[in-house]
Amino acid sequence: MTSIRHNDGVLDAARDCVLAYGVRRTTLTDVARRAGVSRMTLYRRWPDVRSLVADVMTREWVLAVTDLDMSDPVAAVVEGVRRLRGHPLWRKIVEADPELLLPYLLDRRGATHEAVLAVLEDVVGDRRKARAVLLVAQSFLLSAPTMLDPVTLDELDAELATLLEAYLG
Repeated sequence: MTSIRHNDGVLDAARDCVLAYGVRRTTLTDVARRAGVSRMTLYRRWPDVRSLVADVMTREWVLAVTDLDMSDPVAAVVEGVRRLRGHPLWRKIVEADPELLLPYLLDRRGATHEAVLAVLEDVVGDRRKARAVLLVAQSFLLSAPTMLDPVTLDELDAELATLLEAYLG
């Protein structure tokens, strides 16, 4: 239990550093100082800032969607996209360090993908459909801001709901 709390303190410190400085300007020294631990303590668990930030992203984004009411998967997915889009860490990374997201878009699934897929597979009951829903939701999360004017985010979210209703209905 102590190590979990200890890791939470480190992850909190890393999140705070990223929010303050961005990923590129955050160092393990900054995180260690803010968390009140030695750099060696951090290096035992994370070889670099990016791996630490990956764990922060997973924790923050899974927490953001954990309590969604999956009895209505369409509403849950749309609300999950809204929550993530408005999450301070998401906004900071998209604004200051968007290249950090590229591996998760082009090369591999991350832990957040895996967690969301597990829930969607249970709710939807079909692995292919769960993946398609995640891909659609991800595109609305990432690219919706590029499609504004003359439409709003609320209007695009309504279209996401329409797409998902037709697909899952």
